[in-house]
Amino acid sequence: MLSKLPHHRKGLILISLTAFLWSSSGLFIKILSIDAFQILFYRSSIAALTIFIVSVIRKKELKFEKDLISNLCAISFAGILILFVTANKLTTSANAIFLQFTVPIYLLFLEPVFLKTKFDKKSLVTVAICIAGMVLFFFGKLEIGNIWGNIIAILSGISFAFFSLFLKWKKQLHGKENTINNIIIGNIIVAFFCFPFIYNKLAITQTETWILLYMGVIQIGISYLIFNEGIKYVSATESMIIATLEAIFNPIWVFIGVGETPSVYAVTGGVIILAAILFHNFVLNKTKKV
Repeated sequence: MLSKLPHHRKGLILISLTAFLWSSSGLFIKILSIDAFQILFYRSSIAALTIFIVSVIRKKELKFEKDLISNLCAISFAGILILFVTANKLTTSANAIFLQFTVPIYLLFLEPVFLKTKFDKKSLVTVAICIAGMVLFFFGKLEIGNIWGNIIAILSGISFAFFSLFLKWKKQLHGKENTINNIIIGNIIVAFFCFPFIYNKLAITQTETWILLYMGVIQIGISYLIFNEGIKYVSATESMIIATLEAIFNPIWVFIGVGETPSVYAVTGGVIILAAILFHNFVLNKTKKV
């Protein structure tokens, strides 16, 4: 069915499906009673194996580059996974996902520094609005765990920004984006990083095994392969906008599954951040093109 669709529409559908699958992570992280390092170790081990096997079956070239930029791509991707799961265990899923999607704020400053792009002063409006939205997450229930969870979620967003930055930098240097290799290595890094923390508690229940298999095979493994296919047909900006669907679905899944309700401040802050991102991409960018 997808093969008969126009390329752009195919890309939109594939990225939307990816965002939908990614959004399920918050619910299962909350359901699992094991700690963040156990989740990360099993999920990333399974994901790395899944992506490798599927790539071999599809006869995709797996050339693992060893240059600095490729290594930084893998390390920053590992940082996204570790920080996001940790944040989910400490704060609400809504807080974790909304604060992670502050990526565009950091890219506005990082791209001119690393990629020598021109800094757009109009983008400062977007930055100011997003920062105002972020501040709201620290109102209301100010428990130590919640505060640290919010801070770690922000760091996850910064790691996400560096991952996007390094991919663009890699494309400038190599003329291509070999993302699948970076994702496999990134997941392996996560597994090795977490093992010392969980080597004496590897035993998990049958239910936990099924959940972790879903998270590794589908939520991270297959979903990233779908994303890698969809990104061929849409721009990077469009993919980021569509990916914000994850921030909408994630809190809904958690509310339905475990009854976790985000605070009014978090919902308001999240809406402000998403609105600022859409404003930046649809209004400011359109003005620049004109």
